[in-house]
Amino acid sequence: MKEKLARLIDVKSIITLMVMGVFCALSAAGRIDVQSFMTVATAVITFYFAKQPSSGKKGE
Repeated sequence: MKEKLARLIDVKSIITLMVMGVFCALSAAGRIDVQSFMTVATAVITFYFAKQPSSGKKGE
């Protein structure tokens, strides 16, 4: 459980959550259109989930 929490608090996760929060707020306030929000959200989420953490074991 502590390991999962530690991974959630790493810099990449914090930045991802902040970016998504800002764009959600801008979209809700009507400052950006839905298509722009969807483009940014898709790019951020794809980048976040596409990066696999290295396990430190080569050849497996």
